[in-house]
Amino acid sequence: MQGGETDIAAFMMAYMALLCVVLVVALGIQALVCWLVSNCYKRIPQQFRLMEPNMVWLMMIPCFNLVWMFFVYPKLAKSYKAYFDSVGNTEVGDCGAGLSLAYPIVAACSIIPCVNYIAGPASLVLLIIVLVKAHGLKEKIPAGAGTAAPPSPAA
Repeated sequence: MQGGETDIAAFMMAYMALLCVVLVVALGIQALVCWLVSNCYKRIPQQFRLMEPNMVWLMMIPCFNLVWMFFVYPKLAKSYKAYFDSVGNTEVGDCGAGLSLAYPIVAACSIIPCVNYIAGPASLVLLIIVLVKAHGLKEKIPAGAGTAAPPSPAA
């Protein structure tokens, strides 16, 4: 190999290594988000969950996650709302239903060229807001409520 070819090969190796690092970090962040959302679902009592906690992990599938998040986040807000309505807590409002729909819409728009310059950072901000809201609502549910057996009907 000559000097120019060696430089190009070294550049390509460094570029591939950087892509691998970025991919691992992105998958790690996505796994963290799935874990946080799954834990929110686990805290909601079974009879009020509109989705099982393990179904959240389908968001780890590339491209499919752009569709699946339209189910995960709005159903989380509706599950919270159903629980809080059942205990008579009206101070929680809509449990972030609007945010839980806005985030997937903006995140899906982030794959559109040129729009992604605005939608990408906006989706990150919305994701953080949704996760903080969901965690706050999770903390308002007693710790053992999600694992408790559903009430049995009176005989």
